[in-house]
Amino acid sequence: MSIFPADAVNSNATPVTDPLIRQQVEDLLIDYAHALDDFELDHWPDFFTEHGIYQIIPRESFDQNLPLGILFCDGRGMMTDRILALETANIFEPHTISHITGRPQLSLNDDGTINSRSSFNITRTMQDGRMEIFATGKYVDVIT
Repeated sequence: MSIFPADAVNSNATPVTDPLIRQQVEDLLIDYAHALDDFELDHWPDFFTEHGIYQIIPRESFDQNLPLGILFCDGRGMMTDRILALETANIFEPHTISHITGRPQLSLNDDGTINSRSSFNITRTMQDGRMEIFATGKYVDVIT
């Protein structure tokens, strides 16, 4: 799985109608969210191809097709490095997160890849029980 640029969202890809493909993609996206929710970060890069790209882009930048965002990882090696930094260098109050994801909109490209767009909400719960909406947005993926 890798994030694709904003201009790919409006491609002329064919809608996915095969229920098996839809189920496989939905299972992948659910497994991805659960891995993050369960803080299984060592497995997170495995959801991407070796040269996959992961980006977190603010909505304003995405809407203006600006390539720079909050985070950019080019390949599994860089993703593993970001995880190491998160686990060793970043200091934050312990918390848990929980994803709620919407059903993805899927389309098939001529090269066999699948465009996927799904909305998400992430709730963060602190140790004292306080909860807050941590993030809302959309996952925009090209799945191989």
